[in-house]
Amino acid sequence: MSGSQSASGYYVPHGSHWPIVGSIALFTLLGGFALALNGYGIGKGSMVIGVIFLLIMLFGWFGTVIRESETGMYNGQVDVSFRWGMVWFIFSEVMFFAAFFGALYYARHFSVPWLGGEGAKAATHQFLWSSFENVWPLKSTPNQTLFTQIKEVIGPWGIPALNTALLLSSGVTITIAHWGLQKNKRGQLNLFLFLTIALGVIFLFCQGYEYIHAYHELGLTLHSGIYGSTFFMLTGFHGLHVTLGAIMLTVILFRCLKGHFKPHHHFGFEGVAWYWHFVDVVWLGLFIFVYIL
Repeated sequence: MSGSQSASGYYVPHGSHWPIVGSIALFTLLGGFALALNGYGIGKGSMVIGVIFLLIMLFGWFGTVIRESETGMYNGQVDVSFRWGMVWFIFSEVMFFAAFFGALYYARHFSVPWLGGEGAKAATHQFLWSSFENVWPLKSTPNQTLFTQIKEVIGPWGIPALNTALLLSSGVTITIAHWGLQKNKRGQLNLFLFLTIALGVIFLFCQGYEYIHAYHELGLTLHSGIYGSTFFMLTGFHGLHVTLGAIMLTVILFRCLKGHFKPHHHFGFEGVAWYWHFVDVVWLGLFIFVYIL
């Protein structure tokens, strides 16, 4: 896609068809999802079509931006715009996870104590669930025909501790890769970037094994009351972010292997590194507030 330079030298791209392709893809994907939820057979097919169009849009639009960057169309001011865009994107992700952490906090420190009769909520305890005990995590629910009984919760010092070590190590490896890029040591850059991706993939496999163990052996599912809901919402969305981060790192690795990025011109790498460090920090919060406390 061609573009033009304004008087100040700021790159202004010409019109593009990718936004409308992305809009159609998202409309088809979400519309198909809504149809599938309501039992319409066309829903699943629409979702598949939406995903295909979305992937086409991502490959095409990102490829356009990469070509523009590699041909030198972006100056320092454009770089600043990209950085602020990434900052606000990560801030929106912080608020996203803050909502789920807030739900966990409210359940543990307000809802559960109220059910136990604490404070001015003694009537809640008496009329709703007189046998309820204020303990966390909740292993039983008031209606076992609707919710499953949790046999045991996942302790912090098994797979969760291993996953914490994996993600913390990946934060170190991507930093070493960044140092290699800054010093123009391409071998160090490629090796430690690959190690970062490998650590992220191992993390996902470990989390998948933990989910299978929780569902089939511990009775911990999304239907296991407030504890099961908050557990899988927080860890599941974090796993999704690790998956997206690993995909972005893989794209960056292929770009590095093709010789992209220079010691003083590599925001594409930096933006993904910021995102990966954000994923690391969120996991530390999960490990502390979901598994330990």
